[in-house]
Amino acid sequence: MTDVIEAEGLRRTYRGGFEAVRGISFSVAPGELFALLGTNGAGKTSTVELLEGLAPPGGGAVRVLGHDPYRERAAVRPRIGVMLQEGGFPSDLTVTETVRMWAGCTSGARPVGEALELVGLTGRAGTRVKLLSGGEKRRLDLALALLGRPEVLFLDEPTTGLDAEGRRETWKLVRELRDSGTTVLLTTHYLEEAEQLADRLAILHQGRIAAEGRVADVVAGRPARISFDLPDGYHLGDLPPLGQLGVTDHESVGRTVRLRTNALQESATGLLLWAQRAGVELRGLDVRSASLEEAFLEIAKEEKEQTA
Repeated sequence: MTDVIEAEGLRRTYRGGFEAVRGISFSVAPGELFALLGTNGAGKTSTVELLEGLAPPGGGAVRVLGHDPYRERAAVRPRIGVMLQEGGFPSDLTVTETVRMWAGCTSGARPVGEALELVGLTGRAGTRVKLLSGGEKRRLDLALALLGRPEVLFLDEPTTGLDAEGRRETWKLVRELRDSGTTVLLTTHYLEEAEQLADRLAILHQGRIAAEGRVADVVAGRPARISFDLPDGYHLGDLPPLGQLGVTDHESVGRTVRLRTNALQESATGLLLWAQRAGVELRGLDVRSASLEEAFLEIAKEEKEQTA
């Protein structure tokens, strides 16, 4: 087995004929962290549920650890950990009681105290679940997913509801798990999270993969941005010819000019030299390379225009 997760031509159709997953293919190598991104309704959760074996695919095939996760669930389930978007815990149980109950259904479960320490819930061990904050409930979800020391970990929106500190602590834990050999498949709405954690990623749009690869691969070829306010008394036509600056597109809103370029250094240098010669200040100057957010929004826009 070379890949831990293999999806080939994967499809999923719901009652009424809505096709949420439309023939996607990808693979995840051992010890890799692979992120699935997409807008609401893009098919992320529908895909992950097929990988987890919660439903059979309507077409195509999926293999996890060399097995069909739905038809060979008994061979797969003890070796994976699953963190769903929402957990359903008995509200009157304490945190310790909840983990102990789950451990009773888990082969080779970690000690309860170890699981709580991993996710920073030791101090809330005796608290009833109904009194936990939303972020604490997410950490409890993660503790249960890690109980069986999984070889493959599915994380569906793991940091929703966490504050900035909690999010970064979770990132640290996920990195440590990945570095220890755990294969992780992550879905997230936080693009920064994917940039920080993912070895590779795929962007889903309307049930199809619109882009796939390393973050650098997905971002490559997407334009960088330069924005600034025109100096008093100047107009857009007073700037050097934008084509000569390497600018591929531009827009202006009031006095603010936004440029897009695939040659950021050339464009920024030409613009700054012009400002120096003219003896003017480019107020509000903001120069930034293409980011995953830019690529994500651009892909969504392109796909929307193609299907319009």
